Amino acid sequence: MVLKIAAEDSPSSATLDEVCMVLVREYNEESDKVAVEEMERLCEMAGQRGGKQPSLVTDLLGDPKCRIRHFPTHIMLVAVYGEQKEIVGVIMGCVKKVTRGNSVFVKLGYILGLRVSPMHRRLGIGTKLVKHLEEWCKQKGAEYAYMATDCTNEASINLFTLKCSYQKFRTPTILVQPVHAHYKPVPSTIAIVRLPACLAESIYRQIYANSEFFPEDIDAILSSALNLGTFMALPRKYLLKWDPKKSTFPPRSAFAILSVWNTKQVFKLQVKGVSKLTQACCVGSRLVDAWLPWLRLPSFPNVFNQFGVYFMYGLHADQGKHGLRLMKGLCNFVHNVGRDDHGCAAVVAEVSQRDPVREAIPHWTKLSWAEDMWCVKKLTEAKQGLSSPSDWINSRPSSPMIFVDPRDF
Repeated sequence: MVLKIAAEDSPSSATLDEVCMVLVREYNEESDKVAVEEMERLCEMAGQRGGKQPSLVTDLLGDPKCRIRHFPTHIMLVAVYGEQKEIVGVIMGCVKKVTRGNSVFVKLGYILGLRVSPMHRRLGIGTKLVKHLEEWCKQKGAEYAYMATDCTNEASINLFTLKCSYQKFRTPTILVQPVHAHYKPVPSTIAIVRLPACLAESIYRQIYANSEFFPEDIDAILSSALNLGTFMALPRKYLLKWDPKKSTFPPRSAFAILSVWNTKQVFKLQVKGVSKLTQACCVGSRLVDAWLPWLRLPSFPNVFNQFGVYFMYGLHADQGKHGLRLMKGLCNFVHNVGRDDHGCAAVVAEVSQRDPVREAIPHWTKLSWAEDMWCVKKLTEAKQGLSSPSDWINSRPSSPMIFVDPRDF
């Protein structure tokens, strides 16, 4: 859930005439698509720093709005500049209803995909796009807005916290597991069951009732074509004793649960700027792993061609260490599904740093993000004379868990 923000200096460095020449309007798919794709390409090239350092390039598969289409309420705005009406900036957003803890729902705006053309920075375009999107969120009834970015992305953090009054809020961890050529072990004592969407919804509504960011429309997520399924792991000896029609949870048994989102149908990724020697080493490790799978070598997938990832969400393990062992086996099962899916190069999860399930998720530290910075802003003020519940931003989390919406990834 990393939001790339184009660096821009203070708008004061731009002249008043230049600022006034920037107009923000809604994206028109018929007339704007080609120009937006060209601007995205220029931003990607600028981010590669002349090819001196590796970079991760995103292919939106010909659909600039692909990351927001699965939200019922969404919008894409563009910034046009000068008499030629050149598209020099873009931003996307959506509004959804989520929990803020203690089973209380609020309307929340999510801001993503902010880009500013490299040739038109330092004009306050990014700030102007954010302000217009915030106004749209308020019109749709949003009480808060939030964004997510890598904690090392100073340009992004400064833009939102210093210029747009956002506050640093939560810092979940992104855990990345490469898909190897060999299968990972799943103990025979573990039974893995695919749950019907209606049962998965019931379980999630109970588990995440007191958490933050749990979406009210979880049913739409679980029934989406991008959702590969919800899976539960439990001890095999308890499998025959569990009747989902009579009991939502397995009786007297530890369990682990997660769902899998297929991002391959939304966007593809590709690593560029890596030396030929590094590429050869990665290819060699893959070949050895394929030839000698019983060695279970930690081979590296081919990320130098376009690839997709599986995103695991809704991860929860019950009953302490027993549940964590089940979760590890369940993650290995997802890895093996990805191994059989051509083009899937990684399995990714994002969880709260305080969530105990974090310990059980296999990952490579060097490929993971220790902190994904989420920043939040309150968009509405309490009406005069009316009492309001405590402000979410300044309240302590009521649960160690955070539900990460796969549509946000």
